Amino acid sequence: MDYFHFDDAQAVEPQRPWTRRRFSKPKRWSEAAITCAMWVGFAVVMLPWISIIATVVVRGSKAFYIDYLTTDMLVNSSDDPLNAGGVGHAIVGSLIMVTLAALIAVPLGIITAVYIVEIKGRFAKAVRFFTQAMSGVPSIVAGLFIYSMVVIGITHKYNAIAGSMALSILMLPTVTRTAEEVLKVVPRELRDASYALGASQFRTTVSVVLPNVRSGLVTAAVLGVARVAGETAPLLLTSQYFVKFSTDLFKNPMASLPTYIFGNLGVGSDNAVSRAWGGSLVLIVLIVLLSTLARLIGGRTRRSR
Repeated sequence: MDYFHFDDAQAVEPQRPWTRRRFSKPKRWSEAAITCAMWVGFAVVMLPWISIIATVVVRGSKAFYIDYLTTDMLVNSSDDPLNAGGVGHAIVGSLIMVTLAALIAVPLGIITAVYIVEIKGRFAKAVRFFTQAMSGVPSIVAGLFIYSMVVIGITHKYNAIAGSMALSILMLPTVTRTAEEVLKVVPRELRDASYALGASQFRTTVSVVLPNVRSGLVTAAVLGVARVAGETAPLLLTSQYFVKFSTDLFKNPMASLPTYIFGNLGVGSDNAVSRAWGGSLVLIVLIVLLSTLARLIGGRTRRSR
């Protein structure tokens, strides 16, 4: 029985290298051009940040010595040599007031976001509108509000509680809007499955929705802290500036890194300006450390879940 055989050399169509090159070269050129444009854009965006950080590090490092982070300015002035006095009191004051502001704003912001996204109450649209409007309020307005309501009306003196309340007003819109967007990411099927098992809306929100976006809520808190950590105007009207360590929340003013920087810049001498740059460097490092710690906590809780 005869079989019909095909010649492999004749059956296969000869390749045409010129056809492949004709379509691939323009594609490679366009990819190279787009990649180059992306790197150029990245460099244009990053160069100002690198310049700012390098300037702060170079000028701020002049103020550092062995006790700079642990001493205050009680027995020193801004014009004194840079081997005396420090920024410890401002670090403690900033940590206290930012922590108090976070304790006020973060739970309230998350509850507001839950009301808008989960409960969808009658006033949800109004709450969202006022939250967005608050995000555009100048920081000095928040300081004036707390100054008139708390400093003048209740305590009759500058104090840390007033400063933390002013910061919480500025932090609240950032936390609320970020938490709202995070809650919208949760799939509807998870809620429906919880309802199908007989869980109430409160139980579903607490046991299903919020645990699934825990890392996102941590991000919302970090963004809120970063938003207010460098605010100066509201603190000048509420907590003022103090030259020594203080943990009294009601009776005395309290120093902070922004007011420390502002006060030294106001003096204007070389040593005072160097101290201001040193405070700026400490503030940047402190925000980076807090952000990194929050990210680690958020990632650890997500992995454990």
